[in-house]
Amino acid sequence: MKISPQDKKDLLIEALSYIQRFRNQIIVIKYGGAAMIEEALKTSFAQDIVLLQSLGMRPVVVHGGGPEVSKVIQSLGQEVTFVDGLRVTTAENLKVAEMVLSGNLNKEIIAHLQTFGGKAVGLSGKDGNLIQADKKKHASGIDLGYVGTIRQINPELLHLLIREQFIPVVSPIGMGSSGGTYNINADTVAAAIAVALEARKVIFMTDVDGVLSDGKELISYLDTATAENLIANKVISGGMVPKIQAALDCVKTNVRSAHIINGTDPHSVIAELFTDQGIGTQIVRAE
Repeated sequence: MKISPQDKKDLLIEALSYIQRFRNQIIVIKYGGAAMIEEALKTSFAQDIVLLQSLGMRPVVVHGGGPEVSKVIQSLGQEVTFVDGLRVTTAENLKVAEMVLSGNLNKEIIAHLQTFGGKAVGLSGKDGNLIQADKKKHASGIDLGYVGTIRQINPELLHLLIREQFIPVVSPIGMGSSGGTYNINADTVAAAIAVALEARKVIFMTDVDGVLSDGKELISYLDTATAENLIANKVISGGMVPKIQAALDCVKTNVRSAHIINGTDPHSVIAELFTDQGIGTQIVRAE
């Protein structure tokens, strides 16, 4: 579709209003799904994040990587087990998860960001005591192994990096009080970091367009009360529930809005932030 010169001007004016509004604001982006697998999407994501920084915003990236972890675990002859969407993590699994998340994937993201002119620093939650964690207990009593729940976020290191114009890239690994390591859900980590940093926005990248109605139409805007209703009535279900719960945790505290977007759309972060309509679902606190 050809865009007319007037449409281009209108889009630019629309974008400029958001650029001015978000300048010097912290934006936390949870990066995962197909956007971490397909090379073209890796490139467009890195370009978006570097552009945000160049326009005066303060991006912080928290990444997942579950499919890659599962792939490596299976290649080593270890078992992959999930309970209610949570990975059961044995001691052997944990070594692989930390190697893949804090090593291979984290450094690949760093490389992509720096290819496009960004200054990025990779961290796990163990660095600077960033993520203090406890063992997560499942309601059924099933032992999930080395799966963690966040006790506290210590954001001092993130603030230092942001002030020095670095892009922090965080893997979802936390440390227990006795020095043990825990694997933590990346959506939960992104939400907790957004709250600790008092971010303006938090964005969760998925492989779907956002929250869909019963008729499978995209719901562009939700307040907290409506979102909780949709969960209770099973309109929001499956893997979308933990993302919405993480979003609700943010906007009920000090984060102005949370966004669920489709990371399989190139440059989806820019499209969501800098246009009136956006492309996903925006969640805000009910008035």
